[in-house]
This record gives sequence, structure tokens and C-alpha cells, in this order.
Amino acid sequence: MIEVQTIDGLLLREMVIAGTALLEKNREKVDALNVFPVPDGDTGTNMTLTMTSAVKEINAKEYVSAGEAAAALAKGALRGARGNSGVITSQLYRGFAKALDGVDAITPAAFAAALKRGAETAYKAVMRPKEGTILTVARVIAEEAVKQAEREPDNYDALFTTILESGEAILQRTPDMLPVLKQAGVVDAGGRGLMLVYSGYAAVLRGEPVALTEESDHPQDHPSEQKKESEWADSAYMYGVQYTVVNISKKAAQSDIDLLKRQLNRIGDCLSIEGDLKSLNVRVQTNDPGKALQYGQILGDLVDLQVLNLKVTVEENEPDTAGENTADADAPKEKKPYGMISVSLGEGFSAIFRDLGIDAIVEGGQTMNPSIEDLAKAVESVGAETVFVFPNNGNVILAAQQAAEISQCSVIVIPTKNVAMGIAAAVAFQPDLSPEENAERMREASEKVRTATITYAVRDSEFEDLHIRQGDIIGLANGKVTQKGDNVHDVAIQLTNEIVTDEDSLITLYYGAETSPEDAQALADEFSEQYPDCDVDIQNGGQPLYYYLIAVE
Repeated sequence: MIEVQTIDGLLLREMVIAGTALLEKNREKVDALNVFPVPDGDTGTNMTLTMTSAVKEINAKEYVSAGEAAAALAKGALRGARGNSGVITSQLYRGFAKALDGVDAITPAAFAAALKRGAETAYKAVMRPKEGTILTVARVIAEEAVKQAEREPDNYDALFTTILESGEAILQRTPDMLPVLKQAGVVDAGGRGLMLVYSGYAAVLRGEPVALTEESDHPQDHPSEQKKESEWADSAYMYGVQYTVVNISKKAAQSDIDLLKRQLNRIGDCLSIEGDLKSLNVRVQTNDPGKALQYGQILGDLVDLQVLNLKVTVEENEPDTAGENTADADAPKEKKPYGMISVSLGEGFSAIFRDLGIDAIVEGGQTMNPSIEDLAKAVESVGAETVFVFPNNGNVILAAQQAAEISQCSVIVIPTKNVAMGIAAAVAFQPDLSPEENAERMREASEKVRTATITYAVRDSEFEDLHIRQGDIIGLANGKVTQKGDNVHDVAIQLTNEIVTDEDSLITLYYGAETSPEDAQALADEFSEQYPDCDVDIQNGGQPLYYYLIAVE
């Protein structure tokens, strides 16, 4: 039963921390909801990293005002947003914060209205929004929340019951809205991630425990020695506090440990609590070490205490460079006319882009999408009046567009969906043409490239007439699963037959980190015999998880 009538900044922070923790705990399950059974489903990972960035920002200081806390939350989410799901999540919080500007304490009615503003903002951020996605789940929740708040404007318990019930109901209907979800037998991953966040909210308001971390089987995740000064995480808080709680009261229960977690999260970040009701290892970064120790003493006796002033430690270890090259540092740097940035994953592809004159490589792509902040920093590092960005992944395009909006220079995003398209776009660049002419050339060049990728299935799946089993080798033609088989070679042959036409003149075979140069060369030789009218080029892409990327043009 939720008894609170308003939510201030401190309670909002506690809710967000709990929602993020629940999302992190179920991250792999959300990743597994990817429509295609490929090994790089990343919705859960992207949303978790986005929310973690939001938590870091809202933890930077104690916001008593709910409006100020929401603004910090939105700022952090935007900076750390990754992938389409992460960017949409950041836009949900952006609208949420705008609706709460100047609000000190959030009533149920104001909370519902903020959810609605968030959904509207997220829809506007997507050029062609699709129903059956996280957008739909957010919109329906907001609509039902507003209706409930109109009936009972002061009842948070009824409001969150509506949020969770309406959200789950519309989430289960997403396969009816998107055929690809029904074919894969899954609900929308982004919608599930959002429901986990809101479930964390509700747990805090209802006083229910929410686990902040998952148990790990890795010994290195359970350190027994005190943390060294250099190992403390980068944080806005000044002190690193570490201690062990022993002689824990026999009356203590798991709920008391959960309470300690919530108390410490209110006054700091980078929290770690490991152990059980016999002994607890506690570590937190805070501006109030006294309170951190007091909260632990409620459970039992403290031993192995350690309190470090992290800011002094950092300053002492930093080299004194005052006065060095100050003239050079203060001198304004003249901007060059053009710059190019490419997202890349794999040393081979990164080397190719550097050879093509790319100014900055942003690590990321299929297995780890870069954040908006990563892309924005890369743009600023180039020092150009106009910067072209090649996202090279359909799940990075939206983040690149958001980075373009917050950048100080002119940024043109070429919507490349894979590295082969990015390479074609980079080749098309002409320094003597205008930005608009170059953008048109790049788009045209990238769209002429047809691609195929070969990987393996991470789960059983039904996709159109393909009965895919975990471990099968699968081939995707232009982003769609069309082939499966027992070995990489046969799938590569079938897939290439599917995409090569009589008009094509070039086949480029980019082999991945798990493929030997000898196997790649043998396949390239076979392509040369099978397609005598095409030149066959072989390149080391070095990409993980994908045996080959085959580009045809």
C-alpha cells in the first residue's frame, strides 16, 4: 500500500535507483527479447547504461526539489543514451522533467501529467514512430495514468496500480502490432525494460525490497581486501567509505539490509554491499562519511574502517603542469572546413576508416552502441565547421541525430546502417563540394551497397519459414534473417547467391575476429569462380560475433 501523497527530489532519486537496479538485474533477459536470435541483442544493455548515467547525474548532489531532481535525471539520461531504446528513454525523461519544471513535490496528478509529456516528447524525437514498441507502452501508460489521476488526484497507490497493469496489458499486445514480434514469439524489449523501471518505482513507494545487484559467480566480484585508493570510481562525491559489519543483531532481517542500501543511496553513489546477515562488506562514495558509518552501526559492529578523501588523493597524484604551454592552450584553433566521424567495431574496420581520412573513430556498433555523449565529444574533437557522422548501425542513427542537435558546429548524419555503407559514404566525399552536395553523394553511395552478415543463433526461433535452433549458423540479407545452416561456408554461399545481381561488379568480403585469413581467402576464391564478372576484394574487418560481412555493389 502506497501511503505517500507527494514525491520530493530525494524520494524520486530513490525510485530511479531502484528502477535502474531492477532493469540491471534483468538486463540479459531483456537483451534476449531481440527479434532476431543474433548474439548482440542489446536493448537491455542500452537502457541500463542510459539509466545508469541518469543515476550518476541525480546522485551528484542532494536534490530536495523534485523538479531539480528530474532535470538532473533528464540531463544524465541524455548524455548516456545508447541505442534507439536508450535515446527514447532519455526523451521520456526529458519531457517528464519539462513538465515538472519549478515543482518541489510531485502529486499523483502531476506525476501522470509528466508521464504524458514524456511520451509526447519521445514520439516527436522519432522520425517515423512505430506502434508496438516502447513508444506505445509509454503512451498507453501515460494515457491511463492521466485518467486515473482525474478520478483520484491524490492516490499514488491507485495510480501505480494503473501504471503497472495498463503497461503489462499493452506490452502483451505488442506482438499483435508488429508482425516481427509475433514471428519471434516475443514482446517488445524496450517496453519490457520500461516496465521494469516503473516496477522499481512502485517497489520503493510500497516499501518492498529491490535487489541492487545480481549475485556473481566470478571470484573477482567478491573482493576480500580493502579497495585501493586508485580503484575508487570517478564520482562527484568526496569521500570513499568502506567497512565490514559484524556481530549483526539476531533480530535483523533481509529487509534491514535493503533499508541500509536505500539509506546509503540517498547520501552517495557507487554503492556495494556484499555478504549476508552474518557479515556485510560495505563500500560507498559520499559527502557525509559520518552518516554512512552511523547507518552501518544500526545493524552491528563496524571493523576494518576506511575513509579516504578522494579529491585530495586525486590532486596529489596529478602532475603539476601549471604554466606549461599556456600560450598554446589559450590560442584559438582555426577550424578546418570538413571533418568525418565513423562508428566502428573491429581493428580492421577502424584501420580502413583511418586510411579513408576519417578524423575520429568512435568505438561501438553491433555489440556496444556508443552514447550520445561519446558521439558529441568526438564531433567537438574534430575541430571542423561541418562534421559528417557515419553511425554504421541502425541502432546508432537516433543517438547520432541527438548528438548533432547538442553540438556547437554543423553536423550532418549520414544514416549508414553498417560499416560497408559507411565505407562507401567516406569514399564518396569530395573536399571541393558543398556540405549539401557531399551529403547527397554520400547518401547515394551508401544506399547502393547491399550487405549480408553471417553469425550464429543464440536461441530457438521461428522466422517466417525458417525453424532456427540455438547454435545454427544464420545469414542476414540487408538486415533480415533469410538463411540458416550447419556451417559458415554453406550459409555464405547461399546468402551471396541471394544478393548478387547481374548488374553488380564488386564483392567485398570482410572477415571477422573468429574467422581465419585462410578460410576467408578460400571463400573469396570460390566467389571469383562463381561470379567471373565481379571483382572480389578481401579485407580483415576484425568484427566480433559476425564471421563475415559481405558487401555487394
